[in-house]
Amino acid sequence: PVTLVESGGGSVHVGGSLSLSCVVTGDRPGGYCLGWVRQVPGKQREAVAAIDSDGDVSYADSVKGRATIARVSAKRTLYLHIDNLRPEDTGMYYCAADSAMYGVGKSGWCYSQYTDWGQGTQVTVSS
Repeated sequence: PVTLVESGGGSVHVGGSLSLSCVVTGDRPGGYCLGWVRQVPGKQREAVAAIDSDGDVSYADSVKGRATIARVSAKRTLYLHIDNLRPEDTGMYYCAADSAMYGVGKSGWCYSQYTDWGQGTQVTVSS
């Protein structure tokens, strides 16, 4: 298992940008697929983006063209940057790890289910 700690959330105006970070510590995090998932109260969790150890990425259609996911293994850190923020980007953003190491899947997910989760960081986009 790994431990994930997010930072960088906050309140942003529509059209603005936001960057989130996630520090990953524990057993061999470099081989894991890592991703960002967001959730609004009363709704299901929605994948945002994922990246595997080879650098392959997957994005949800809702953020494609506006979001960039990256990881720096030496820093054990995962990043997410979103431009042109919309009100529907509001939510609790979670960093997550898939220890199965099968790589990325479709629509912003890792191929297998996430096994480890951070505590989340709130992002609020308002006009």
